[in-house]
Amino acid sequence: MHAARLVRPIRTANRQFSRSLSAAATTTTRTHDTVIPLSNVEAQWEKLTADEQLTVHQQLEELQKRDWKTLSLDEKKAAYYIAFGPHGPRADLHPPGSVPKLIMAILVGVAAGGALYLTSRAFAGPPPKTMTKEWQEASNERARELNLDPITGVPSEGYSGKGFVQSK
Repeated sequence: MHAARLVRPIRTANRQFSRSLSAAATTTTRTHDTVIPLSNVEAQWEKLTADEQLTVHQQLEELQKRDWKTLSLDEKKAAYYIAFGPHGPRADLHPPGSVPKLIMAILVGVAAGGALYLTSRAFAGPPPKTMTKEWQEASNERARELNLDPITGVPSEGYSGKGFVQSK
């Protein structure tokens, strides 16, 4: 109930805001009744003023209300460019020179990781005594004595694996 009381004023405010936007757009269109050609909008778009861009956008909105089969190729290209083209927030997602910087940053990260690994290995202590080949062979003998995993393990008949030995 409380949320419903909050939503109604927000919806009303949104409607009033959209009405004021559409009123501003229609006044802009009335003052600028110039028809901007839609051929090659991609090349012209950055050179157009904000009012002219708004006019082109409104022209395309009116054109798109019709059947799409009746639109010319230039009109379709313009509509696609305005909707999905590399302008505004989509402009220059990867500015020139960003790819080499990215590759260099990756290489620096890999080099830093390698240096950290080698440094930690240099200051590490000796491996534990259980990693010696003698200890691991003794573990195989103990497994045979205790008959550990008699079906597929070290004490099984015909076993040909290395068992617990993993050191060279």
